[in-house]
Amino acid sequence: MKNTKSKTISVKKVATMTGAYFIAWFFLYPYINMFLTSVRSHEELYAHPTTHLPQAWQWRNYLDVWDNAPIANFLKSSLIISISATILALVVSLPAAYFLARYRFKFRGAFLLLVLATQMFSPTALIIGIFREVDFFSLLDSYLALIILNAGFNLAFSIWLLAGFFSSIPIEIEEAALIDGCTRIQALRRVTIPIALPGVVTAIIFTFVAAWNEFTIALTIISSINKKPLPVGLTQFIGQYDIAWEYLFTATIIAIIPVVVLFIVIERYLVSGLTAGSVK
Repeated sequence: MKNTKSKTISVKKVATMTGAYFIAWFFLYPYINMFLTSVRSHEELYAHPTTHLPQAWQWRNYLDVWDNAPIANFLKSSLIISISATILALVVSLPAAYFLARYRFKFRGAFLLLVLATQMFSPTALIIGIFREVDFFSLLDSYLALIILNAGFNLAFSIWLLAGFFSSIPIEIEEAALIDGCTRIQALRRVTIPIALPGVVTAIIFTFVAAWNEFTIALTIISSINKKPLPVGLTQFIGQYDIAWEYLFTATIIAIIPVVVLFIVIERYLVSGLTAGSVK
């Protein structure tokens, strides 16, 4: 009986591991293929038949992209826009979400649904109105326009997410801090936000990645080559009659590095307890 049970567990374990490896390979293969393409020569890409691995590893492609294309400017623009938009969205969404979580007012539920409904509007569908409004305020071809727009389009999700995290934190914790002499702002900064840190980190990730990958608005508003963010700058490798796949994928590899680094740095906060250190 024990042998049968042991065999059953072993089969399940093997099946689980096999399925996990298959799923991992399914998601990793595009990135592996992108990397292998980035280190091939242009002639080899169009050679027949092609091989799985490059015949000659062209590491020079990374230097050529960095030296001959304004990748550094694209990267700088994306960092300025994404970091600034994330900070702006967080500064606005934290107090708004806290108020929604702690105060009950008339039509609160309808307001939350309205906030969430704004996520249904795609920037592409509103691009004409956005362009005219940015032009009205003389913000065309500026970082400020992209910072405000990226923060605005991600603000609703951050408010909704953080309001849920704040609502799950017992109010007694803040009341204890108030009794000990903290003001409401101090209780929020020293008690509530540290407990809700996983939610704050999630909002940061979502906003940063969304701003980093935004393409349509940046393509419409930014015209100077030195101010274009990476998603728009990558289009320079796509010509009318030919596509420099090796350089396009090389620049794409460079573009995903900051996002990967961000996940590595804040991954530990994502798995921390939501109410760590609260009342037991």
